Amino acid sequence: VKIIDNKSVVDGVPQEDIAYTMLENAMLTLTGAASIESAWREFVSPEDIIGLKVNPVAGRLLTTSHAVTKSVIKQLVNAGIPKENIVIWDRREMQLHETGYDNDNYPGITITGTECMDQNGGFYDNDGNLYSMSRIDKDQYYYADIEGEYDDYTIPYMVNGGKYSYFSKICTEQVTKIINIPILKNTGRTTTLALKNLSFGAVTNTGRLHKIFHDCCAEICAFPPLRDKVVLNIADGLIGCFDGGPSAKPQFICNYNMIFVGTDPVAVDRVGHNVIVNKRIAMGVQTEDLKNASRFLDNAQKLGLGVSDNEKINLIEKIV
Repeated sequence: VKIIDNKSVVDGVPQEDIAYTMLENAMLTLTGAASIESAWREFVSPEDIIGLKVNPVAGRLLTTSHAVTKSVIKQLVNAGIPKENIVIWDRREMQLHETGYDNDNYPGITITGTECMDQNGGFYDNDGNLYSMSRIDKDQYYYADIEGEYDDYTIPYMVNGGKYSYFSKICTEQVTKIINIPILKNTGRTTTLALKNLSFGAVTNTGRLHKIFHDCCAEICAFPPLRDKVVLNIADGLIGCFDGGPSAKPQFICNYNMIFVGTDPVAVDRVGHNVIVNKRIAMGVQTEDLKNASRFLDNAQKLGLGVSDNEKINLIEKIV
């Protein structure tokens, strides 16, 4: 479901109110439920520990918007989900705090990451071990025959080098359901929405994985900690970017004024890819979509993770 806001997000209406209405319409359209509470209960229950996978890596300019995240939480709570059962998470706990995902903005919500510091800004305990090592599950990993080699500055942000990328215990042990909340943004001529947010957010030693982006984006999402727990994908397009991503370059940030909601991360990515590429063409950044730019979506479809073929996607568009 693609919900488009046909009003300005700065015409006096609080952005969170706009996001709430857009999300409510999307959930009701997606599920056909009679109430928003019933719509959410199709995916989660009060017994679940629900992980909201946000994306803060580009900083405050281009993080998963608080308007969308707070709307998700408000609707979950209204559907009977206890606040203490909601976890906001990403790879780097530090980046969550830097972008406003903290206890002041989200009282009663657990906020956590795999890569973390102590209160003094240190990565290592008194025995010289990374704090992050206690947050990874060495029994569940993604192997790729590419060596991760990092200097002393970089290793705390990778957790480990070598050929193994270990899954975070957030995915394997802490949460029972995952709601994925990526942003509409690009990286070169390809796009990074649901699958990238999950795959590069759930494992360690990711620096090396950019060399096999189109393979690992799909393959990591096929592992049980993600495949079996992700129940919903909400692509935040209130703002996004069409060039310069995945970092935030102000001249390329735009208001798409839309969100996509779907159970299929591949279909959500395909629709989002089309939106971003069309914007890039309109802005003169490129002249046409390139087949290889979305190869990760075709790989994901082959793995049975969803549908990447435009003609097979049931896209419902609504303006609110």
